[in-house]
This record gives sequence, structure tokens and C-alpha cells, in this order.
Amino acid sequence: MTIIVLTNCPPKLRGDMTKWMAEINTGVYVGKLSARVREELWKRICENVKSGQATMVFPSDGEQRMDFRVHNTTWEIVDFDGIKLMRKPSPEAFEESGKISLESGFSNAAKQKKISIIRRASCKNKNVPLTYIVLDIETTGLNFKNDQIIEIAALKVDNGDITDNFSRLIFVDKLLPDKITGLTGITNVMLQQNGSPLENVLKEFLTFIEDNPVVCHNAAFDINFLQEKLRKCQYPLLKNKVIDTLPLARKKINCLKGYKLADVAEYYEIYSHQLHRALSDCQLTYEIFLRLNQS
Repeated sequence: MTIIVLTNCPPKLRGDMTKWMAEINTGVYVGKLSARVREELWKRICENVKSGQATMVFPSDGEQRMDFRVHNTTWEIVDFDGIKLMRKPSPEAFEESGKISLESGFSNAAKQKKISIIRRASCKNKNVPLTYIVLDIETTGLNFKNDQIIEIAALKVDNGDITDNFSRLIFVDKLLPDKITGLTGITNVMLQQNGSPLENVLKEFLTFIEDNPVVCHNAAFDINFLQEKLRKCQYPLLKNKVIDTLPLARKKINCLKGYKLADVAEYYEIYSHQLHRALSDCQLTYEIFLRLNQS
């Protein structure tokens, strides 16, 4: 049996819900749905609930025999040692952005235990290499042939733990577009004062990653840029195995409107104070990769 509770939702959505489930109270719907219909219905709810809130409880094969989904609510789904709990955060749990951190409200010991559980689960997954690199770049635009890389960052991961990092700004001879500065926070002054020549950064980068597999989100973007710049600098092209978290997320998460890095991070309630900076985005990608490979 599936139960869905909607609050402050558009009347049209409530009317649509009655085609699939029985409304037993205002905004409370009950029905027996197949997994495929349930996922499609939840996707439709997320797309049409607008500023309203939605909660779904449905049967599963786990120890609890039930699972949860929430959308636009202040309640959090917390996975603790394989048991999912629903928690309403205290006011102190809210950050300035109005978002809620997944780790808020837990002691440091509990946080480390949870992280260790996620790492152990991902390390048991045969699809996760023992050692790999998490990569992200920032650029002046979307065209890998004409636009330039302004930042490269990478994390080295061994047995689930980050053991080293690489982060470099790259000097470019053209002024940055205002929208890129607005998006990344990277300024022309930063590149002039702290940027290194592309040739030097790429040489260091190749030494850092060696022949390890590379993990990134929307890999085609990062790899196309890197291959083009390596070619221009007459360096060897990357032959590393590439693992893309974008198709993994599309396969495992069915209810998102979009699958940008920030969208997937928000689904897993992983938040960053500095989106669109390469090293911070590497950290997000790393944590997303761990969660996508938990099961």
C-alpha cells in the first residue's frame, strides 16, 4: 500500500491524484500501485506540486518493510545503519541559504560513523575502483575548441578516503565574461595574480592523476576540454578509464527535473557553500559517487 500526503498543492494536482489513488482525507491519498506507476506518479508530483510539499510512504524489501520520499519539506530522510528515519530538524539546523545540511543535528562521532558506513558500502561495490581521481574544471564557456579552462581541480581517493588534492587557477589572456565571474566567483584579478600558464598546470595535472580511473559529473564536458587543450600543448591525450556520475544518477534517481551536479547533490542533501569552484565541485562529485554506489 502506498500513502501520499500533499500540502499546499495546486487543485489540478489533487484532481489528477484521484485518478490513481483514493483521497481519504484532504491531501491524503492511499492506493496499491506497481513500482513503475508509483515512480511515474512521484515524478509527476515533483514536477507539478510547485511550492507545495509532498511525502510518500511505500512498501520495500528492506528490514523496515517500508521506504520514504519527501519533496519541499523540512523533514529529512536519514539513513542510519541501513534504517531510514524521518527527522524534523531544529531551527539551528537551517543554514543561511535556507537549506538543511544532512549532517546537522548529529555529533561528530555520528557523522564519522555515517561517512564510514557509506565508504565501506561503496568499497564493496565491484564497480568502484580502489584508487581513482575525482575531476572538475571551470571554463570561460561551453565550446571546448574556442573557450578556455580557468581552473582544474582533482581529488585522489584510496579505499574510499580522500588522500590528496590538486587545485590550480589558469591564467588566460582575455577578460572573463561577466556571467562566468558571477557564476564561479573567479575574477580577472585572481587569474592574473594566482593563475599559472596552462602548459604548466596540465603537466602537473597529468603527474597527479597518473593512469588512475577518473570520476566526473557530465564527463564529456570536462574530458573534451582537457583533450583539446592537451592536444594544443602537444601533451599525450588522456587514456584513463572515465566514470561519469551523470548517467549513474539518471539510472538510480527517477524523480528529478534536472540532473546537474547541484540537482543530484540536493537530492542527497549534500550542500556546498561554493558551487562552481572546481575543488568544491570535486567534493560534491565524490560524495555523490559514494552514495550512488552504496547499493
